[in-house]
Amino acid sequence: MHMEGGQLGSLVSRAPGLSYEKSQDMEDGAFHPQSATKTSGEMDKPLISHQLMDSDGNLAEVPTARVTFQEEAVGSPEVIFVAMFREHYSTLCSLSDQLAGKILVDVSNPTEQEHLQHRESNAEYLASLFPTCPVVKAFNVISAWTLQSGPRDGNRQVPVCSDQPEAKRAVLEMAQAMGFTPVDMGSLASAREVEAMPLRLLPGWKVPALLALGLFIFFYTYNFVRDVLQPYLQEDKNKFYKLPVSVVNMTLPCVAYVLLSLVYLPGVLAAALQLHRGTKYRRFPDWLDHWLQHRKQIGLLSFFCAALHALYSLCLPLRRSHRYELVNLVIKQVSANKSHLWVEEEVWRMEIYLSLGVLALGTLSLLAVTSLPSIANSLNWREFTFVQSTLGFVGLVLSTLHTLTYGWTRAFEESRYKFYLPPTFTLTLLVPCVVILAKVLFLLPCFSRRLYKIRRGWEKEGAIKFTLPGDHALAQKTSHV
Repeated sequence: MHMEGGQLGSLVSRAPGLSYEKSQDMEDGAFHPQSATKTSGEMDKPLISHQLMDSDGNLAEVPTARVTFQEEAVGSPEVIFVAMFREHYSTLCSLSDQLAGKILVDVSNPTEQEHLQHRESNAEYLASLFPTCPVVKAFNVISAWTLQSGPRDGNRQVPVCSDQPEAKRAVLEMAQAMGFTPVDMGSLASAREVEAMPLRLLPGWKVPALLALGLFIFFYTYNFVRDVLQPYLQEDKNKFYKLPVSVVNMTLPCVAYVLLSLVYLPGVLAAALQLHRGTKYRRFPDWLDHWLQHRKQIGLLSFFCAALHALYSLCLPLRRSHRYELVNLVIKQVSANKSHLWVEEEVWRMEIYLSLGVLALGTLSLLAVTSLPSIANSLNWREFTFVQSTLGFVGLVLSTLHTLTYGWTRAFEESRYKFYLPPTFTLTLLVPCVVILAKVLFLLPCFSRRLYKIRRGWEKEGAIKFTLPGDHALAQKTSHV
């Protein structure tokens, strides 16, 4: 694709020896057969619409294009986008003299197999074929949807890397003028990392998802043994109908509650470690550092499980089994000649239990919303930390009270220990109670003042040891808060 004005061109491997060039007889940014120098069947519609966002967020007209020979397309533009697969790069070698000195922007992406097979990136391979051309790796992470709908509807970041500073600067300015956020990734050696970005599938979610899945399997199995298997083996009651809804609904709040506590547990461990070391200028262990980096994903999974628990709870009265149980309860009450059934303690417990659950879910919803980049970017640091830290801790306390009102006195009733296993809610209280207790202890003046001084840069005597350059000891003074 060749844009007139001697500024921008593109080589696309649609058909051998062809590229797209501007034509005034194009309509609405679509390719027409009569405007092509040479055609091979009906051409696809372009990925870029006839309007794009400019740097000020306004819609700007995009020059149209027509099909032409590659020799003609590379004649005038100074920046050429090489939009073809790696195996087709060699077809451009005949144009080496015409491409000399022009900026080649490689937008290709390898498959996962190709990425593992080749030791050098596509951009580095292209640079080896055209040593007289500055090669820039850019725009490979931008989807067709983003190009068509504008940068506001997709990821705005565009990683850019090149060995030629002037060429890289030109592409950085071009990306910014198009409304994207260019990110300087350094030399062309970073192209392999840039090309690996589209191959990644939620890299930050793998560990949190496995953690949530492991917790779900554990608590689901635990609830199955207590509420389905035990009645079947010891009381000869078939309650396997509970597996699809009831057991799942008992499992989801357990997972959500434990995940929420695991969001704030690494912060407690980090504070305790800083108090022990007497400084903040020493790195945390790798496992704790990775844990701190995954708190956002763990929190969102906690909210997801809590929201599912709320939906499942609303569905409980709709079950046919619930209707049968309600009818049987009415029959038993009539048979026992009981005209009025009211337990004041149970009524108050359920009212408080539901109210605390709604408040906890509302707080988790607020935490989840403020985790979105569009919302988080509109908050200053103090507002963001207040929501995520203070309100998050309030949400953990509300969830704990919600769990305690659910359990009430069941933990002290012998009949609740089936197969000698304690009620499920007692297991979930362990980690949250440790976090809440530690948070309360850190509020005491003896801990809070010392922690405040450490986070302001104070160090106890001998906390940091400086080594000479010749010493290969690992002790270094690095800031990690």
